[in-house]
Amino acid sequence: MSSSRAAAAIRTAARRPRPTRRRKPDPIRTWVRRLDRTRPGLVRDTLDLLAGLHGHPVWQRRFDPTSELILTILTQNSADVNAEKAFEALRLRYPSDLPSEAHLPGGGWGGIGLSEAPPPDWAAVAGAPLDELVDVIRPGGLAPQKAPRIQATLRRIHAERGDYSLEFLGTMAPLDARDWLTSIDGIGRKTASVLQLFSFDHPLMPVDRHVERVSKRIGLIPPKASADDAHELFLALLEPADIHEAHVNLIRHGRLVCHALRPACDGCPIRPRCRHVDPKAP
Repeated sequence: MSSSRAAAAIRTAARRPRPTRRRKPDPIRTWVRRLDRTRPGLVRDTLDLLAGLHGHPVWQRRFDPTSELILTILTQNSADVNAEKAFEALRLRYPSDLPSEAHLPGGGWGGIGLSEAPPPDWAAVAGAPLDELVDVIRPGGLAPQKAPRIQATLRRIHAERGDYSLEFLGTMAPLDARDWLTSIDGIGRKTASVLQLFSFDHPLMPVDRHVERVSKRIGLIPPKASADDAHELFLALLEPADIHEAHVNLIRHGRLVCHALRPACDGCPIRPRCRHVDPKAP
């Protein structure tokens, strides 16, 4: 080939568009589209049937957001009633002179509710000797893991904000606020979503063991979805206005009907559409 032909071939090759790489499909959107196509109306039917059985819970702020966060950390892998005992112990051991706060647990909470009292002195909690704090919150379970997590969380809040208030999160976009919270070690999407949903009515879906179990049995989310994926799936499946009711009623259903070991399927209104009952349910 002559030098002129070689140069022309190089120029032609240079002008050819490079093949574009196909983007990997988004598994969240892929699942939502598949559900719409193969099981139309499943999400709406589930919400309506749950509401027919459990009612329409009305949102109200449950607690001061800092108290909500620490209480939620105490509930991690522990029963709500035990977390209440640990939080009451914090109040007694590290009392503050702040105004009393009411705990309005509402639907979805598994304890009996906290007494009306001032929150703990968060500076005293953050600065307490670690072994002392472990003993104080021992009734909540897993105290050796939770005590340093609570102190690290409070210290991080104070270092960035100059106090222990989390009210500023209510002015942020929900996902930005969640990113801020989950940047703290030991705070995952569930804990952040609990705080944001119940303190600020941010449309984020906390996925606890009840929500996950019921949703996977029905087929709302894939059976092998991770906890993090489950949070994102619900944001894609639900309208923002439905999230609080869906969260509360899925928890209620998990506690009252769709038990872990012996679910009461015969009395469940979702039975005709539940893949736990019928693997081919529509």
